[in-house]
Amino acid sequence: MNNTSNEYRSAILISSDRAYEGIREDSSGPILENRLKELGFEVICREIVPDNENKITAVLQSWIKKEKVDLIITSGGTGVAPRDVTPEATLKVIEKRIPGIEEAMRRESAKFTPNSILSRSVAGVADRSLIINLPGNPQGALENLNVVIPALRHALDLINGKTPDL
Repeated sequence: MNNTSNEYRSAILISSDRAYEGIREDSSGPILENRLKELGFEVICREIVPDNENKITAVLQSWIKKEKVDLIITSGGTGVAPRDVTPEATLKVIEKRIPGIEEAMRRESAKFTPNSILSRSVAGVADRSLIINLPGNPQGALENLNVVIPALRHALDLINGKTPDL
């Protein structure tokens, strides 16, 4: 992907009770923001919310409708713990699910950790926004983002009605 990606606006949503409450520092957000900027994306929002389905959904809807964000990356809340609700919030707002992204991330993650089979990350399209859930672990989040990078521009072009050059 080259610097022409900067025509796309991105946002990062961190779902973490502890980071929201200031108990621990958010380390995934800065890593993901740096990676997106390296790829030429404009990062217009980065927010931390508690692991609360309604709050996550509200931020996603606001970024889709008001901010017109093209790419929304979430990190955290994708496991099987009782407070892990990011996939449920995402499913409330997406119109088209993209299982290939989900499968590719889990398949690649399995090379690094057997716990990847516990991931419930989802990806999909809402209006003209692509939403991708990543794990909360900073290294896992970056590894998963790197898995989808080769297809990101093509997906965003299609979502936005452009005829991509293949």
